[in-house]
Amino acid sequence: MERTFLVASSVSGALAVALGAFGAHGLRAYLAALPDGAQRRAWWDTAAHYHLIHAVALAIAAYLAGKIGGGPAVAAGYCWLLGTVLFSGSLYAMTLTGVRALGAVTPFGGLSLIAGWVLLGVAAWRLP
Repeated sequence: MERTFLVASSVSGALAVALGAFGAHGLRAYLAALPDGAQRRAWWDTAAHYHLIHAVALAIAAYLAGKIGGGPAVAAGYCWLLGTVLFSGSLYAMTLTGVRALGAVTPFGGLSLIAGWVLLGVAAWRLP
């Protein structure tokens, strides 16, 4: 699991940086022309920010999974993967499409991200 999470962390981190740059440069003109462009830009920035933080967190889960084995560290990693897809993914999609109903998914992603942090604490508590 350690290798899987480290690879997922690197892919997720690279994707977060690329999407952040795309939001800062590639979407600028598109969003500026929209009446809700400023709000959409804020969604994108939030998505990229949380995406990158949780790519790094996934590397921490990989480290702990290798150090203490499965259990809460692995569960934390899966929570962060799911949370990133749901939280950041829904915000990216809302930004590009303007479909605000996608925002109903965002809190589920946030809950998954929070659960990952709680599980990280449990895993850290189990360190020798």
